[in-house]
Amino acid sequence: MAEKQVMLTVEGLKKLEEKLEHLKTVRRGAVAERIKQAIDFGDISENSEYEDAKNEQAFIEGEIMTLEKMLRNSQIIEDGADNETVHLGCIVIIKDMEFDEDLKYTIVGSAEADPTEFKISNESPVGQAIIGQRVGSIVEVHVPAGVLEYKILEIRHA
Repeated sequence: MAEKQVMLTVEGLKKLEEKLEHLKTVRRGAVAERIKQAIDFGDISENSEYEDAKNEQAFIEGEIMTLEKMLRNSQIIEDGADNETVHLGCIVIIKDMEFDEDLKYTIVGSAEADPTEFKISNESPVGQAIIGQRVGSIVEVHVPAGVLEYKILEIRHA
């Protein structure tokens, strides 16, 4: 079974590589030192410091494996010249028809989505609804609270 392709912008790829490097060089060393100190306390069978450090080590190793897999399966989102339709890697300005509010989003892959930075995934409900749409299109997004309507005002390069 093929592993899922991870779509990333160049910026997103760099962030994942930096996070992986930090985990391998800084966090691994710090947790190894904590384990060493906990062992120095003596009996590890009833040593909560040792247990905490081992749990953190397992978490870090899991994160490293996940990031390595994501990077191995990554595909860079090409910065296409198409400003006609909404696609991965573009910036889109949409109008929330209910609240008459303009929203600006960058469309990214799910690994890089961060609503606090206005980066939404192409797999999110809004992302799915607007991918492939053109300026002037009105799209409906079905959410648990009902249906939201957005009008696509502008599409441009990220």
